[in-house]
Amino acid sequence: MHCEEVFEKTYNRAPEAVSFCPYRICPIGAHSDHNFGKITGFAIDKGIHIAYSPKHNGVVELCSLQFDKRAQWHIASVPKAKQNDWADYLRGATLSLARRHTLEVGLCGVIEGTLPIGGLSSSAAVIISFLSALCKVNGIVLQPAELIMTALSAETDYVGVSVGKLDQSCEVYCRKDHLLYLDTKDDSFELIPAAADIKPWEIMIFFSGVERTLAGSKFNMRVDEAKSAAYALKAFAGMEYGKFGDTYLRDVPVDVFEAYKTRLPEPFRKRAEHWYTEFARVEKGVEAWRKGDIETYGRLSFESGYSSIHNWETGSPELKTLYEIMTKTEGIYGGRFSGAGFKGCCMALVDPAFTERIKKEVGAQYLSAFPEMEGKYSVHVCHSADGVSL
Repeated sequence: MHCEEVFEKTYNRAPEAVSFCPYRICPIGAHSDHNFGKITGFAIDKGIHIAYSPKHNGVVELCSLQFDKRAQWHIASVPKAKQNDWADYLRGATLSLARRHTLEVGLCGVIEGTLPIGGLSSSAAVIISFLSALCKVNGIVLQPAELIMTALSAETDYVGVSVGKLDQSCEVYCRKDHLLYLDTKDDSFELIPAAADIKPWEIMIFFSGVERTLAGSKFNMRVDEAKSAAYALKAFAGMEYGKFGDTYLRDVPVDVFEAYKTRLPEPFRKRAEHWYTEFARVEKGVEAWRKGDIETYGRLSFESGYSSIHNWETGSPELKTLYEIMTKTEGIYGGRFSGAGFKGCCMALVDPAFTERIKKEVGAQYLSAFPEMEGKYSVHVCHSADGVSL
């Protein structure tokens, strides 16, 4: 790995260890975990590596092969406010872990991502890989649920992104050739093995070439709109409600939504429409997966992508175009854009017999629509994988 080579050149010694956390995909269940929905997902065999060694003076010193600026802080004096750079996720992770455990040892490390940034939960993956390293040098062993909540706190409390547990849960709980089926309300989950007679499948990632966009700030607004729908629906139905922050669509039965949805402002109705239909899609998708029916599971993933575009109203022009091309390409069972949809990639479940044809056809059509992405657009074939090793 390149991160090991860079570490050795930087510090004139080999790293003592390399931590790894996989990326994740969520074919069905997107944009629902923040309101306690159900999700399905896979970890994939690409992710974040950190080559590192302990620093007994308590300093954390990190550089990333994806970003220019080196970051440094002390475990006992992390800035209380975010610094608005790539290392905020890891400052937040340091604070989150320190609230739960005593930290005495820092580390120096080099971070390497094995796929372009955007849509595969790289923020959660780098946090979990970093936490694994920081725990190792401090002799701390986290149980899966504690690791998930520690990582989640770094994003929500420090960085200020209104994410749910989808990313962290996939990256911790997933197992190769199993579908993770998780209820984010009570954290109950099931790992469902691929059926013996399921058709051949693999995962394909189409990276749009869009790495940065200001539109990502709309993510928190979408979550607030969904919560606003829940708050209003409770009021319309005469249900008891408390603080806005403690209100979730999961608390509101679907028949209440159907009865009062026309009274909601259009943005609120659309966000709720996505959430309720996505909840139903997850349950249908799980049953299809149990039966080995990857065609139905894939079709539901396409439907999830459609709802994300038209009801959740997210997706850049590039990712929407990739999605439309995928829906018309032979050999793709299903797919959608991955993550918030303002940058990054689309994921697809594909028939391996069509891999080369899919690469050629999707690439030609996409670059015809966005010729400026020549040299930035890329395709990656992946497989399901185990979550992070504790």
